[in-house]
Amino acid sequence: MNEATTPPLAAPEPSAINLDNHPCFNKDACSSYGRIHLPVAPKCNIQCNYCNRDFDCVNESRPGVTSSVLSPGQALTYLGKVMDSRDDIAVVGIAGPGDPFANPEATMETFRLVRKNYPKMILCLSTNGLGLTEDYVKELAELQVSHVTITMNGTDPEIAGKVYAWARHNKRIYRNRQAGELMIEKQLQAIKWIKQYGMIAKVNSIIVPTVNDEHIPEIAKTVSDLGADIMNCIPLLPTAETAFEHLPEPDAKMRFALRVKCGEHMNQMTHCARCRADAVGRLGQQNTEEIQDLIKSCARLPLNPHESRPYVAVATREGMLVNQHLGEARQFTLFAIDPEDEEEFITVDTRMAPAPGGRDDRWASLGETLKDCRAVLVSAAGSTPKQSLSDTGIQVIEMEGMIEAGLMHLFHGAELPPSLKRSFQGCGMGITCGGDGTGCG
Repeated sequence: MNEATTPPLAAPEPSAINLDNHPCFNKDACSSYGRIHLPVAPKCNIQCNYCNRDFDCVNESRPGVTSSVLSPGQALTYLGKVMDSRDDIAVVGIAGPGDPFANPEATMETFRLVRKNYPKMILCLSTNGLGLTEDYVKELAELQVSHVTITMNGTDPEIAGKVYAWARHNKRIYRNRQAGELMIEKQLQAIKWIKQYGMIAKVNSIIVPTVNDEHIPEIAKTVSDLGADIMNCIPLLPTAETAFEHLPEPDAKMRFALRVKCGEHMNQMTHCARCRADAVGRLGQQNTEEIQDLIKSCARLPLNPHESRPYVAVATREGMLVNQHLGEARQFTLFAIDPEDEEEFITVDTRMAPAPGGRDDRWASLGETLKDCRAVLVSAAGSTPKQSLSDTGIQVIEMEGMIEAGLMHLFHGAELPPSLKRSFQGCGMGITCGGDGTGCG
């Protein structure tokens, strides 16, 4: 986890949280109350055939899109700054940009921090249900996460299997009908737990013409029988570079007819705004440039912003360029802001890397060696060392080129030129990875 585990909390009194102020579940609240989504969950355990999680595309308003990914500590700082500037935020949600329970540690720690600091806040989340366990559901209820959304696109394995390119569970890849069977089993069980522990259950179903459009009323009947409270039939948004990019977007007639049929079984939501994973404000409002700048600035803070970490470590051969893989670096050069000229940087130390070998212990040892560093600049790094260093509060930045560019980015908020960015990721690990679920060789 990126933040020291928060101690157990006494749940707020139910009367302290006004659930009527949730704009997604109460249409009458839309004009008065807004929400904020905290993008702390970048990994995903499935690949939907309609999803392309483009990174940092401010003109895109759809699920899976965010300007930055935050640690739980950064997210709390970001939330505080937003709350200082607005008085209409009634809901804090986590909806990606991947899946909250492909990132359970970050998801749960963020909810703990928010509940501790904002005891009257409505908390909600949206998940595909695959990674949701009873233990997580129980803690969500203890934290008074009041609303949980499950995105479910079929109750027939053949139909559901057409929606997913793959699903990954317990290190095994499922495809086609097997993926459909797995997702249905996990999603139906998740709804049962959500209702068992007293939370409001919403089911999102994406209307995919020729794939599941005629089947969606059966989803409504099935989940209604389990006690789900409301359904949101969301029209497919054809997105470039996805398997469903050439399918038509459902027209108003199809949407209306489906909502009428599904409405025979359960209440229907009709005012969905297809929110981004970092949405802020009232439904239908686009994120402002100020919000985009704010979230990016918070993403450059130390992973645990309350800690003093004045240095940045760099894997470099000659002291000018970032040009070494994390695993091959034998030493790291540490940089800080020059106290006599804040626009300049100085070298403050050189530290030896732990000896190769030792598996995960090596990365924990490196985290201790660099414990006063907010980040480390490397040309590439694998997912295991990145996670291990993140757990010790160190952000791993992958880039190649002038060290100064990376330091300007971290210390002064300058954009890191796209030509310098690098990314070494396995399937489901990053925002833009569409992959086949088997990882990168």
